[in-house]
Amino acid sequence: MENTDRRPDSGPELVPRERPGGAELAPQELPEEFAELVAEVSEEEAPLTRRRRLSAQISRLARRSGRAGWQGARSTSRWLTAEVLAMAPRLPVRDQQRLRAQFPGLDPDELADALIHGASRSAAVVGAAAGAAMVLPLPTAPVEILVETVAVVGIEIKLVAELHEVYGMRAPGSAADRMMAYVGAWAHRSGVALAPAGLVLVAGSPLRRRLQRRLLARAGRSTMSLGPLLTGSMFGAMLNRRETRRLGTDVRNDLRRRSPYSRHWTG
Repeated sequence: MENTDRRPDSGPELVPRERPGGAELAPQELPEEFAELVAEVSEEEAPLTRRRRLSAQISRLARRSGRAGWQGARSTSRWLTAEVLAMAPRLPVRDQQRLRAQFPGLDPDELADALIHGASRSAAVVGAAAGAAMVLPLPTAPVEILVETVAVVGIEIKLVAELHEVYGMRAPGSAADRMMAYVGAWAHRSGVALAPAGLVLVAGSPLRRRLQRRLLARAGRSTMSLGPLLTGSMFGAMLNRRETRRLGTDVRNDLRRRSPYSRHWTG
């Protein structure tokens, strides 16, 4: 029988999975292009109008799922965790050399502040776009919240990774290993404390449970955007800006305490 879940030539879509009895589960996997959208919207030099267009694309991915609804804390946290772990290795991270070239004349603390400011602005734009989309029928709103959560967490994981570069504390291992370490740092709101080999993100592990709890809490706070058009947009932007800035500040402060650098670049 022909699969009608995806319309031809309609671009990547989120399609709700269904149980045999017809009960819907969380939306299916986000397309690989999603990480690229997250990376582009987090670029500090991108004009605000471009960030808004990218955020609108992220919202459209959620709207294409159409029917999927909230299915309880357990299934929701599992879906969020799986999507974040799949997205993280695809996020492009600027190394220290590229950051120094892009932000000449800044010492580590000043550069860290610039990165935190840029990430919080990007998260605010995503939150505003999701809040504005809440004029959609209510069954679509939970999916909008889930996709917004994954996007904002992607912006924050990229920020965590680049803060490690700023302070000369890159996690060891391959690029994929490092990104998993930065996911763990995001969950703990601190710098990387364990080598990638010491990270255990398999189902049921303490770190994975912590990650699931944090993701679910973040999605829960995003329900503040379930308001009228302007109110939801305003709260979505304010919440994401505040949360991203707080996370970045926590990680920066921890890295600064342990960094081999003081306030000046070495080399």
